[in-house]
Amino acid sequence: MKIFKLIQCYYCSNDSRKLNINPQEKLFVRIHDEYSKHYFDEESLKYRERFIYNYMFQNEDFNNKKIAELACGSGFNSLAILKRFPKANLNGYDISKPACDDYKRLVKADSYVWDMTKDKVNKLKYDYIIVFGGLHHCTQDLNTTFQNIFEMLNDNGKLIMFEPNKNYFFDFVRVLWYKLDNYFDANTEDSLNHIKLLNTQKDMFKLEKIKYFGGPSYFLIFNSLIFRLPIFLKPFISKFLLFFEEIYNKFGVKYFYPAFIAKWKKI
Repeated sequence: MKIFKLIQCYYCSNDSRKLNINPQEKLFVRIHDEYSKHYFDEESLKYRERFIYNYMFQNEDFNNKKIAELACGSGFNSLAILKRFPKANLNGYDISKPACDDYKRLVKADSYVWDMTKDKVNKLKYDYIIVFGGLHHCTQDLNTTFQNIFEMLNDNGKLIMFEPNKNYFFDFVRVLWYKLDNYFDANTEDSLNHIKLLNTQKDMFKLEKIKYFGGPSYFLIFNSLIFRLPIFLKPFISKFLLFFEEIYNKFGVKYFYPAFIAKWKKI
């Protein structure tokens, strides 16, 4: 019996290599339910509205525009777009099939299972591509990822991204955490240095705006799953932490902040 199991494991391992399965796919299928509960509860959505959406959507008009949300998850970010821009035309893309199924159900729009580091799954074109914390999961092949995004955008289209900041002075803690915590795959994800990232893609994109941000609320409210903070505790600490976050975000020095929001325009 043991020999049979060993043989079975050997062939399963070989099949995975042949299929070239991205570890991020396995990870997000495994944590999908927990991730959705922690990152889209009422307090986390307040954080998104106040510190992420307000800047990402500032001076943009998504009405009557074709928009792709990459790494879309269950679709809550797209719902936030539709709340502000009800005439937006949205599609979702995610490496996780459960996420894409949720997206279709919640957003009532098409979604596609896709690993952004691989060939595109369709030839659809968009005016905007929005990524909420998805690019740092593509570090095994960022060049292919950005080439795909470039080809998906219409002329003068925009890429708007929210990602973890490599220049954060506590980033060394994040590196260690990625290695120790089973909510991450340290070999295929990492924080991003925006300046270096833009320099590697300067033939395809130019910077329009950049904002660095994030304080205690970013960690304890927005990233409560990673810190194992029970959801029922978040309402009791959220009001004070969100107030303090407003003050902390005014320092304006990128080394103080764990995240950034950037707007790039296709050249």
